[in-house]
Amino acid sequence: MSDIFQVSPAEIIHQLKISGQMSIVIEAIAVYRAIANTASEAEITVEIGELQQASNKFRAANQLELETDTWLWLQKQGMSLDDFEEMLRVTILSAKVSQHLFAEQVESYFANNYLNYAGVVMYEIVLDDEDLARELFFSLQEGELDFHTVAREYIQDEELRRVGGYRGLLRRSDLQPEISAVIFAAKPNRILKPIVTAKGVHLILVEEIVQPELNESLRKQIISDLFADWVKQQLEGIRLVEIEEKASVVN
Repeated sequence: MSDIFQVSPAEIIHQLKISGQMSIVIEAIAVYRAIANTASEAEITVEIGELQQASNKFRAANQLELETDTWLWLQKQGMSLDDFEEMLRVTILSAKVSQHLFAEQVESYFANNYLNYAGVVMYEIVLDDEDLARELFFSLQEGELDFHTVAREYIQDEELRRVGGYRGLLRRSDLQPEISAVIFAAKPNRILKPIVTAKGVHLILVEEIVQPELNESLRKQIISDLFADWVKQQLEGIRLVEIEEKASVVN
């Protein structure tokens, strides 16, 4: 039986510093404080039933079916049961705070950013040779070649080649600006003229332009995006405070 490996708090802090992870931990603490303060001001709490539900969901997702499995996982993470409940509580609290802050802003945000949520179902081939791309484009236009046949011949990525260059449903934000501008001005079932970017020369088949719809999935995504921006603002505020404090010491 192996000996228990013990680590002191000082060793952990030292390792975080020399591995460049200390700033990540400090930012996580700052975010936790911002969420906790906001929850306190709004009188947002987490009920026991919510913790139990979150625990069941977590254990199922991590295949911790037996109680012994859970205890072994906690031991491996160096966590107590109280630590585990606190982890779940913070997760639930974050979701509730994001809802509290942004649930009523979703409709207006969606209306103001409608075009950003438009989607395209597309196929893509990226080449290094612009002359070859133009030659293939004209052959595709004339019906001499099939896009998927060309994709299987010229795409290097094995998985992408197998599906004929299918990229799935992409949002405007998923695409480079010079590509999205052309795609969303195109009609469906069209092969676009070669587009040159820093990544290469793109041959794109636009299968469908999908107009955005504010469904439950997109609603959750918008709240998540707004919450992520809010978190960045909290961290930026902390950095500014630190800079100001250092400046006052120098003066």
